[in-house]
Amino acid sequence: MAQRDYYDILGVGRSASAEEIKAAYRKVARKYHPDVNKAADASEKFKEATAAYEVLSDPQKRQAYDRFGHAGPAGAGAGGPQGGRAYTWGGQAPQGGMPFDFEDLFSSSPFSGMSLKELLAALRGRGRRRRRPEPTAAPPPAAEAPATLDFLQAVKGCTVPFQLRLPDGSTRNIDVKIPPGVREGSRVRVRAPAGAAGETGDVHIVVHVRGHPYFRRENSDIYLDLPVSVAEAAAGGAVTVPTVDGPANLKLPPGTSGGTRLRMRGKGAADPKTGRRGDQYVVIRIVLPREVSEKGRELLGEFMRTDPYDPREKVPW
Repeated sequence: MAQRDYYDILGVGRSASAEEIKAAYRKVARKYHPDVNKAADASEKFKEATAAYEVLSDPQKRQAYDRFGHAGPAGAGAGGPQGGRAYTWGGQAPQGGMPFDFEDLFSSSPFSGMSLKELLAALRGRGRRRRRPEPTAAPPPAAEAPATLDFLQAVKGCTVPFQLRLPDGSTRNIDVKIPPGVREGSRVRVRAPAGAAGETGDVHIVVHVRGHPYFRRENSDIYLDLPVSVAEAAAGGAVTVPTVDGPANLKLPPGTSGGTRLRMRGKGAADPKTGRRGDQYVVIRIVLPREVSEKGRELLGEFMRTDPYDPREKVPW
């Protein structure tokens, strides 16, 4: 049975670059690898692709193959080149033999570039060149699967059940540990049970995080808007605020203006790489009453007379 053309096996043209040949081989190897493809002819096609890549990835073997076909990489000089081409040396062929050209014959040989001394040593079994290691199939990329977490699950870390689909169509349940501090789009690499996700058994869990009613996150810091009354902002005092660890007391300084950010150290989210926690920032929002009674207006007027101040004192206009 005639051997198939190596370029056809990998699905590339004869002018393909080394990178194109490498990419094509990886694609074919992933498709027909016996651990992934259970078809009857998958193993044979995988071996066929590997043999093609072994030749086409080696510049010398590829040159010999392009000139002599399948006989080239195995030693074009052993049985003569294909196609009936005659090679001459000085115009005369040796008596009783086929004319040939030594330079042409050895230009694509594994002995190309050797001195006469090196060539003789190699033929005697000494000074052999190191053979290029056999190419191996590129591992298939890790499988990806989404996982949606609540805000606090992402901040605190959690364990979530996950269902993997096996190549035979069955499913397997595993528990995936999510580290504290993951963010939207974070990837958690999981070593799945054998056979659950291709050759490597790796799965990338892509994390999606739901929003929270009052917390928001910037990197490892958490922000919270805190509504306060005019009296609280003016007089100050202690206020109980929520954190990801539960309620905590916050000291509100007297004369706190709207928009002020008060920091609570170490109350933020953890960095997944270092484990160090960020801070929580409480942003002050002064809330006025919708309606003010006559008595209230009198008291406000009295306040402005006893404690006058200009709220626009430091504006730039």
